[in-house]
Parts: sequence; C-alpha cells; structure tokens
Amino acid sequence: MKKVVKFGGSSLASAEQFKKAGDIIKADKERKFVVPSAPGKRFNDDTKVTDMLYECYGIAESGKDFKAKLNAIKERYQEIIDGLSLKISLDSEFETIAKNFKDKAGKDYAASRGEYLNGIIMAAYLGFEFVDAAEVILFGENGEYDAEKTNELMRERLSKLDAAVIPGFYGAYADKTIKTFSRGGSDITGSIVARAIKADVYENWTDVSGFMIADPRIIYKPKSIDTITYRELRELAYMGATVLHEDAIFPVRSEGIPINIKNTNAPDDEGTWIVESTCQKPKYVITGIAGKKGFCAVNIEKDFMNSEIGFGRKVLQAFEENGISFEHVPSGIDTMTVFVHQDEFMHKEQKVVSGIHRLADPDSIDIEADLALIAVVGRGMKSTRGTAGRIFSALAHSNINVKMIDQGSSELNIIIGVANADFETAIKAIYDIFVLSRL
Repeated sequence: MKKVVKFGGSSLASAEQFKKAGDIIKADKERKFVVPSAPGKRFNDDTKVTDMLYECYGIAESGKDFKAKLNAIKERYQEIIDGLSLKISLDSEFETIAKNFKDKAGKDYAASRGEYLNGIIMAAYLGFEFVDAAEVILFGENGEYDAEKTNELMRERLSKLDAAVIPGFYGAYADKTIKTFSRGGSDITGSIVARAIKADVYENWTDVSGFMIADPRIIYKPKSIDTITYRELRELAYMGATVLHEDAIFPVRSEGIPINIKNTNAPDDEGTWIVESTCQKPKYVITGIAGKKGFCAVNIEKDFMNSEIGFGRKVLQAFEENGISFEHVPSGIDTMTVFVHQDEFMHKEQKVVSGIHRLADPDSIDIEADLALIAVVGRGMKSTRGTAGRIFSALAHSNINVKMIDQGSSELNIIIGVANADFETAIKAIYDIFVLSRL
C-alpha cells in the first residue's frame, strides 16, 4: 500500500508539531511521500508564515526596507530547526529570497517560500529526498494548472525515489516563474502527488478529526462524518465547509483514490473518509449542513414568461455583460429569481436592472438584500421520503421565513434561502431535526 501524507500549517507550526508529524510518518512505512504546508499559527494571536511573507513582500514592493520583517520569518524557521536539533542552515535560501524580493519576483513567489522552506526542513528531519514543486507542477500560459503534463512529469520524477518531500501550494510556468494555487492549495498538491504515484490512500492531516456535520462555531460539538462522497464534499465545500480545499478532489477522483482527513493531535481517531461512492448507509439522513451569508435576490416578473422562448437567457445576459455570476435561478410561471453575491452586485445593480429591461422587457423587477443560502447535503436524502417537508417544518417551528428552496434532480442537496439574521437559527433547527431527533 502506498500513502501520500499532507500536513497542514497548524500541524507544522512549531518544532513540537513537527515531531508529532514525524512520529506519524515513521509509524507507517507506507507513508513515503510527504506534502508540507507553511508554518501556521502557534497560538491564537500568532501570525501564519504565509501572511508574514505577504506583508514582507508588500514592504519590499513599495521600495522600503524589509530586512526586519524577513528576519522575523527567518527566526520562525530557525526556532523549528533548533527545536528539531537539525544541523542545516537556511542562510543561503534567505539571501536568495531577499534578492528576489528586491527584484520584485511577485506575490506568488513570496507566498510559496513558506512551503518551500518548510519542505527543506521536513526533508532533512525525515532523511527524505526534497523535490521542489516548481520542477514538477506546471501551469500553462493562461495561468491554469496543467494536469496531464504535471502528472507525467511528477510520475517520472517520483518513480525514481523511495521517499520524498514535495512542498505544497505552488508550481511554476514553463519559464520557471512561480505560480501558486489559491489559499489552502497544499491540499491540491497532495492530491496531485497521490494521483502521480497511484497511491492507495491520500491522508490529509490537520487539526480536527475529520468533517463535522455542521460548523462548530454555530453548533456546539456537532457530530462527525464517518464517510462522505466526492460529490457531497463538493456541495459542502462550495457552501463554506473549509476542512479541505474544494479542488483537491479532482486529481484523486480520476484514479478512485480515497482521502482520509486525520488529526495530527489525535492520530488514533479514524477521521473522515472521502470516497467516490459507498454502499455504507449514512448514520443520519443528511451528511452535512453548510451555508454562506451575503446574497441578494433579483426578482423578475413578466406575464406569460414561461411561454417566451429565450427569456431566461436574456435575463442572465444582463448579469454576464456586467461580469456578475449567479448562484441559483429558481423560477415560476410568471416569475424568475436570480441569486447573486451582494458585494459583487450592489455596485452594478442599476446597470443590471436597466440591462434586464432592455434585453427582456419585464413587467417589474424587485431586489431583496441581506439573504443567506444554506445547503443541506446527503446521499441518504434520495431514499428518504419527506426530507424537504421536515426542513420546512423545522424552520417554521423556529419562526423562520423561507425565501427560496431549490433541489437538484440528483436529490443530493437542497438549497434554502433565508434572511441573514436567521442564518444561525436555521442551521440549528435543521441540525436538531435531522441529527438530535434522528428523523
């Protein structure tokens, strides 16, 4: 069995955490390919190294003296090196970084140095080969990740090694210019490595024992999820669940590689398994609840709208012309509602409204702001009658007015729109009726 292990920033924030990660790796001889993040917070008021690098580069970019900030970053790494009793020096690396900062090498280069330096330390600590991600993860000229060329290059490079450390979060263009994934992109690197070596398991080590059914900031000690499918994860991640980067599933999904979310601070916990499909019945009807605030609804009315060919296209064209993407478009016989992100829409609302009038000639347009969308996701909903009815019942019992409900044909998720002010209460109500009451 071959395993790829990725450790998040909190798992590598200090020498003590490094030792925990090292013990986990050494406890299983199959854990031979390691993807580290940059050091995270050591305590609540601490600063992540990636944020320190962004700040330092910002100073350098403005032409000011950034030496003190860079030295503070160097001290963070030296603290880890000393704590691990390693005999390595990062002096030459920081000299190169200082030069490149002065030459304005770019924000992506600056941010990537967190993982790069942690990778060097991890490789030295484990006695593994260090493989610079810039040499094996490729981006095209348009800035998009080149999956096939990367897979070919990564597979060829790693096939020659028994064990390796590949830093997460970044790769490079053909001209060697550094390019990063979006924040949290080390999860994606782990998936890329797992695909390349055809791993049996991709273990993603973080500071929680897997996914929770709901946000623990809203629900006190929510139940954990034992098994979740790729599709369920995509729905929850899109609506705000943040344990794993939502794009991390694509490389492993093509190879059917399961992901196991594990806790560095509680390594014996089973964690959550993310799989392509499963015959295991979920413990509850729903797998998870997630949501976001800050939406608005644009309600368009026109008599006989349903019989007018192309009406929906004309309405959406007004949003497209103004560079605004939509979230959901529920409709009726004479009505159509477009849900959009309020912060994107509010500065262009009148242009969109006039565009809809020009293109679709509606009878009236009404805008409702300060809305939240909540996704109730679960493969168990397909075989359970009355799921939507139970949601309505729970929300009505909590005196919550439902602004919108939208269910896909897959019956995998139900999207509910409520007022921002009702967001937390709605999630509690849905959690109570499906989890605490086990209906």
